[in-house]
Amino acid sequence: MKINQALRHASGLALLGGALLAGQAHAQAIPESTECIAPAKPGGGYDLTCRLAANGLQVTERITEPMMVSYMPGGIGAVAYNHVNGVRDDDPGLIVAASTGAAVNLALGKFGQYDADEVRWLGALGVDYGAIVVGADAPWQNLDELMADLQENPGAIAFGAGGTVGSQDWMKAALTAKAADVSPQKLRYVAFEGGGEALAALLGDHIQVFTGDLSELKSQLESGKIRVLAALSEERMGGPYAEIPTAAEQGYDVQWPIWRGYYMGPAVSDEAYQAWVERMQALAEDPQFAELREARGLFPLSRFGDDFDGYVKEQVAQFQSLAAEVGLK
Repeated sequence: MKINQALRHASGLALLGGALLAGQAHAQAIPESTECIAPAKPGGGYDLTCRLAANGLQVTERITEPMMVSYMPGGIGAVAYNHVNGVRDDDPGLIVAASTGAAVNLALGKFGQYDADEVRWLGALGVDYGAIVVGADAPWQNLDELMADLQENPGAIAFGAGGTVGSQDWMKAALTAKAADVSPQKLRYVAFEGGGEALAALLGDHIQVFTGDLSELKSQLESGKIRVLAALSEERMGGPYAEIPTAAEQGYDVQWPIWRGYYMGPAVSDEAYQAWVERMQALAEDPQFAELREARGLFPLSRFGDDFDGYVKEQVAQFQSLAAEVGLK
């Protein structure tokens, strides 16, 4: 009996030792110096996404050196996507911020020669929701009032957001207009390089409606300079967003969830990729990270590795159908 117990104990130690060695090997696959590319100018959703990873990993002590955040605007993600595929395709220390918007642009072929199969989709750490936003002194108190004016004269109201026609921010405006029987092609739309620029344009009265994201608006809600007419979520969100009605409850069947995630170069080794998957999964489950995510106005979403890869590619296929429906394809 004692011999059997000793053998089981030894076997257990061997398995534990093997797991520890495997974990160490995975950890060693990632260099100490890490970087997150935000494919836009500072201040928008991609900046927030990189900061979420950088701050979360540092606060929870999952990196030994601060993660560098760099900015690569251009083509609403296209420049960064092409850079990673063409220049840094095997960098094990590099992650790139992505969102539902990247899936939209891939569906529309806006990333040039590359499609959704060209990178390693890493995972998502949170979800955000679209929002229809106006200035605090705007004449519209609710979505019905805005839609009534839009139906009467679509060209008189300037919409704006961080993306060109066909981007996810344009899609929010297009689907909302479509729900009010206004053709998306009649919208007056101004494109900006990132949500930060678009929000500044709204506050400067250069546009009348901003189709942004709830998480970008948290500080502005406290300032009293904006009015959010609708959240494009399935149900009302809590916390600072509790008083914001959904589009659906106002009679417009429009939802737009926005995941905040990351991808890596296509030639990154399996070891490095898996190490990042495990690192991000552990981060998502950390109570300290949950506080960080909530402070940035994001809501829980945890998809990693193959699960996330399949999710993104399925979205791209759905957006291709949606683009055809609103007249883009």
